[in-house]
Amino acid sequence: GDDVVALCRNSSTELEALGVTIARGDVLDAESVEKAAKGALGLYHCAGKVSRDPKDAEDLYELHVTGTSRVLDACKRAGVKRAVVASTSGVVAVSEAHDQISTEESETPTHLIHRWPYYRSKLYAERAALERSGSDFEVVCVNPTLLLGPGDLRGSSTEDVRLFLERRIPAVPPGGLSYVDVRDAALGMMLAMERGRPGARYLLGASNVTIREFFARLERISGVASPVLPLPRAPELSKVGTELVEKMLGRFGMSLPVDPVSFDMAQYTWYLDASLAEAELGWSPRDAVETLADTVRDLQDRGVVWPEPDFVRKGSLSSYLRGEEGSA
Repeated sequence: GDDVVALCRNSSTELEALGVTIARGDVLDAESVEKAAKGALGLYHCAGKVSRDPKDAEDLYELHVTGTSRVLDACKRAGVKRAVVASTSGVVAVSEAHDQISTEESETPTHLIHRWPYYRSKLYAERAALERSGSDFEVVCVNPTLLLGPGDLRGSSTEDVRLFLERRIPAVPPGGLSYVDVRDAALGMMLAMERGRPGARYLLGASNVTIREFFARLERISGVASPVLPLPRAPELSKVGTELVEKMLGRFGMSLPVDPVSFDMAQYTWYLDASLAEAELGWSPRDAVETLADTVRDLQDRGVVWPEPDFVRKGSLSSYLRGEEGSA
């Protein structure tokens, strides 16, 4: 029911079809942001870049930290009174312990986050955002975990699900993850605009699960067999560990579609408690299995999934370990 202006670098027929006014600009261009924000009451800052490539560290910092600072300052100058910033649960909810469940008040594990440029830049962006919260300009951060569900056109969040469906994940990492439906995360952002405490962060997550159980859920939903080979726990030797696993898989004519950073991240647990959002915002997520089913269906319906040829599926390492192959 609100009038929406979307700051976009390019035109967007999809948004225009929804009745959205498009304002051309860039988060690093303060003038374009201020111009677009004139007359607006609230800001949703959702721009970002997802990358695990260490080479993108400088770009991630510029976009997330500098961009967030410029956007908020420009919107304040334009007269905007309230802002909701899309952060990430990864600025606090990651641990070496298998049973730790983080809350908004948990200590930030900087010794882990500083290893990963994406989360490092998001942490500094969140700090820059909350530092700007005051009586005349209220800022609230919303911290969703892994976003799943339909509509991930760029594959920034659902790539691992696609790889699973294509039988390209031959082994199971030892860590655990949390995920939430993107539609519920969007609702959480809207509720934060209405009810969020200025200067607060709200974690959003629907399910904490080991990666093994995550794959098992996908198997039950899709019928695609889950890998059975466990990857070693080697958080301090992620690059070496990945190379060793790739050599082992190479003996079976397979490869591991995981870069060293992703392998490193998969050593840890990313569990969270969303009770604060439920209590203060009135937020609640849908069933986590429904989210996975909708994710799988969306990827299949859009023709994104391209399974490997039959000889790869039948000769997979999983089949070999199950005793389904006569010889290596």
